[in-house]
Amino acid sequence: MPRISEPTVRRLSQYYRVLREVEAEGRRLVSSHRLGEREGITSAQVRKDLSMFGSFGRRGLGYNVAHLRAEICAILGLDRRWRVAVVGAGHIGSALVAYRGFAELGFDIVAIYDRDPDRIGRRLGELEVEDVGVLPRVAPGTYDMGVIATPLRAAQDVADLLVAAGVRGILNFAPRVLQVPESVTVRTMDMAVEFESLSFELSRDRSRRRRNRDGA
Repeated sequence: MPRISEPTVRRLSQYYRVLREVEAEGRRLVSSHRLGEREGITSAQVRKDLSMFGSFGRRGLGYNVAHLRAEICAILGLDRRWRVAVVGAGHIGSALVAYRGFAELGFDIVAIYDRDPDRIGRRLGELEVEDVGVLPRVAPGTYDMGVIATPLRAAQDVADLLVAAGVRGILNFAPRVLQVPESVTVRTMDMAVEFESLSFELSRDRSRRRRNRDGA
């Protein structure tokens, strides 16, 4: 299989969500147009994305919803359960633990850690906040994924602890680049960058409207 780009994987996730909605509606078939319309992409792009993983549809009929959903589920690795540890019991970490939607997709948050004595021992739902100092003693393979929801200055140390614990995938909410082995995959969610991107687009739109008004 050729290397799959990150945008393609993200579109697969979107197709999977559309398929779940269509299946809930009781529909048996779905068109490539329906799969792509939410993302604003063409039916040709949908067909190109799916063709990278096999042949799933029939020309003129579309895709069998149940079959395609099962195939994408397996491609995304959602046909198994993933054990997730969160490090950082502040606002972001607490919100992640409280959100039930992750478990519906197969992501089970099974532990949360912090180093603040005021947070250690506190209960968040069914979990008790543990001292991050015990993380190095966790048996390798206990967790599949880790979430870093700590201040920036602690992020690299936490990443090192997660790697030592055998974690192979890290979702990072700290706005910095992490140094990890090639065998570990990191995805960074930088909310400041997203706000700045929105600010840029809004400012550019405002400048465009101002130029149009002044030029009128």
